Amino acid sequence: MSYLIREAQESDVVSILNLIKELAVFEKAPNEVEIDEHILSEDLFGTTKIIECLVAEIDSEAVGIAVFYTKYSTWKGKCIYLEDIVVTEAKRGLGIGKALFKAVMKVAKERDSGRMEWQVLDWNTSAIDFYKSFGAILDGEWINGKFNKQQLKDFNY
Repeated sequence: MSYLIREAQESDVVSILNLIKELAVFEKAPNEVEIDEHILSEDLFGTTKIIECLVAEIDSEAVGIAVFYTKYSTWKGKCIYLEDIVVTEAKRGLGIGKALFKAVMKVAKERDSGRMEWQVLDWNTSAIDFYKSFGAILDGEWINGKFNKQQLKDFNY
């Protein structure tokens, strides 16, 4: 079965959001997706575009995505951060995830990025093995920190 990897188009927004929701279910956090089609469209294609997306399609149907953006390292300069790779469950095992990952690696190389980064959940052994198969460095030393939207609203500045 052949597939095509291409840049996302505005007409893909619904499919992209559906794949994001499918990932949230897989990651045991189905109620965590707060964005809607409007927000996603603005972030992908608006005047202040902040993310990029590659789409994998089979027979004109989006079956996978890679969402990424440029971040900055004070040590390495510009870097590519891979936010998520998602392949719909019915199409896993066809090499689509590998093709999306390689496509983002190619973007990072073409942009002369200081590095490419991503996160993986510690229980997702299939993803960990996938990244290791590329020779990736999986760093257990750093602890991730974050504030959620409500915490930011509640903070007294």
